[in-house]
Amino acid sequence: MKAFTTKLLPALAASAVIGGMIIYDAAAADLDKLVEDCAHCHGKDGASTDSKVPIIGGISEQYIIDSMAIYKDRDRPCIEAEYLDGPDKGNKTDMCKIVDELSEGDIEALASFYAGKTFVRAKQEFDPAKAAAGQKLHDNNCEKCHADGGSSPEDDAGVLAGQWMPYLEQTFESYASGERIMPKKMKPKMEKLSDEDKENLIHYYGSLQ
Repeated sequence: MKAFTTKLLPALAASAVIGGMIIYDAAAADLDKLVEDCAHCHGKDGASTDSKVPIIGGISEQYIIDSMAIYKDRDRPCIEAEYLDGPDKGNKTDMCKIVDELSEGDIEALASFYAGKTFVRAKQEFDPAKAAAGQKLHDNNCEKCHADGGSSPEDDAGVLAGQWMPYLEQTFESYASGERIMPKKMKPKMEKLSDEDKENLIHYYGSLQ
């Protein structure tokens, strides 16, 4: 019996290793497919080239997880948009539909993947005078939660520096209309801003290239 057990243990160990590799490979393949699907709108590694689609590569893991939870709870507008690439190109979908099909594990894997990428700042036109005014507004109102000019992912508050300006404009409009719920700390500051102030802030973030 002892001899049989001695011979069997290495075989079981090898089987466990192989089994682990199979599970790992399957998980990697699943993540590859999820990332490929996201890339059809958000671009390779989350570096969106469409001004209405946010850049998500380099944003913090926690921020992405929180954002997906907000979509699941329908506390953020699910704007219908067309796939920009891939087999569904031209077909319409929205983030609520997409998130509904993702498991908690899927979301965590995607968040980890994109958090590990570099935030590629958008190259876009901006008004220097408005950007200068926006910098003052940011320094006085936003820097505490959006450090380093809104460039730090460690705040878990998204990355504003170099984000697409049309997307930021859309976001500000959603906050103003109440379609998107603002964090409690942000709400009183946003409500004090005029339309001109918001435009200046957007040009400031757009200027950080």
